[in-house]
Amino acid sequence: MTESVRAGIFRPDSLRQQHSSTHPTARTIGKLLATAALIMGAAAASAQNKPIKIGVPTAMQLQVGRDTQDAIKIAMDEINAKGGVLGRKLEMVVADETENPETGISAIKKLTADEKADVLIGGYTSGVTLAQLPHITTAKTIYLGVGAASPAITAKVKQDYDKNKYIFRVGPLNAAHQARQLVDFVSGMLIGELGYKKIAIIGENAKWVQDLVPILKKGAGEVGADVRLTEFFDSSTSDFSPLLSKVRASEAQFLLVILSHASSDTFAKQWYDARVPIPYGGIDVKSMDGDFFERVGGKSISEVAANFAVRAPLTAKTVPFFDEFKKRTGRVPVYTAFGAYDAVYAYAQAVETTKSMDSDGIIKALEKTSMTGVPGTLEFDDNHDVKAGGKNMNLLFVQWQDAGNRVVLWPKELRTGKFIMPPWMNK
Repeated sequence: MTESVRAGIFRPDSLRQQHSSTHPTARTIGKLLATAALIMGAAAASAQNKPIKIGVPTAMQLQVGRDTQDAIKIAMDEINAKGGVLGRKLEMVVADETENPETGISAIKKLTADEKADVLIGGYTSGVTLAQLPHITTAKTIYLGVGAASPAITAKVKQDYDKNKYIFRVGPLNAAHQARQLVDFVSGMLIGELGYKKIAIIGENAKWVQDLVPILKKGAGEVGADVRLTEFFDSSTSDFSPLLSKVRASEAQFLLVILSHASSDTFAKQWYDARVPIPYGGIDVKSMDGDFFERVGGKSISEVAANFAVRAPLTAKTVPFFDEFKKRTGRVPVYTAFGAYDAVYAYAQAVETTKSMDSDGIIKALEKTSMTGVPGTLEFDDNHDVKAGGKNMNLLFVQWQDAGNRVVLWPKELRTGKFIMPPWMNK
């Protein structure tokens, strides 16, 4: 009998070896923990150094798309120059959504699944954005819209918050808000100052226009306007002669238009060439372009085109942003640029407040946003929709005048010039 047995300890060599191989020593455990800590630390450092990726779904070939990208780049450069967000740089990746729902869905899938974007900032056409929403919410990626106006986009947030909480609209004002501010223009400017009670309304057959026109027609009637004509037309229309004849026959004193696509240029030229004896204006998205007057050969003279910001001291950020944008691009920015620039800052502020990349925390911080933006103070309502009126974003009514100058007519407190008539009506 061995000494170990006599001592009451039975541990054959085979068992000692088995014990040694299946139960790591304290030293081994320490080494494993240290290795794990190093791996975790390296992963954390890698994540810390990894850029925060901004995915930009937009109509890349249009000015709204180019201006979205350029405005985001300006905001990123400013933020990155100050150290980034949580010490991480911002980076942009773009996908062309064109104006087609299927292409728009592909753009979202590319940005969320392939590029692993942390946030999406962009959009243009309401029909495309509405088609994209299920794919955005499935990816659980925060979306800050800057182009589409249909109220249906953000209405989904209140309908099912847990599913749709990722959706925000930084701009433009939704179609219902735009309609109400159009009614204010009709009441205060057209009827109150110019004495134009008889109006005609024509609109492009697009989703956001269908949302807007009924509200506009009802509201205009309530403030004393005599709506003589309401017509929708297809966005591919190339000959407006029949429609302009109907407008003439209605004996309207002012023509309110709601346009957003390629028809704007054609309409302005044909209205001018036909010497229609009725001034026109309203919400004409293409006419917001800084080069619109030049593009149509000056034929938009006297058109009143709604906008959300012009180079005027609307806020402390307005003039500096316009000047920086013009310096970098040589262009005057359109409305998607205002929202895109503000969206980057709103997201960066929310991440800094949350001190993490946790989506739920960032969403809660975004909901509390109250920051100075380019068109006004940026705040969100319960639908995650941008607030309108007063200190917030407003619809400005701006008239194209001689040499392509733009004059703010309404709201009255922001007015920078007087209303002019079409040249042929001054004779």
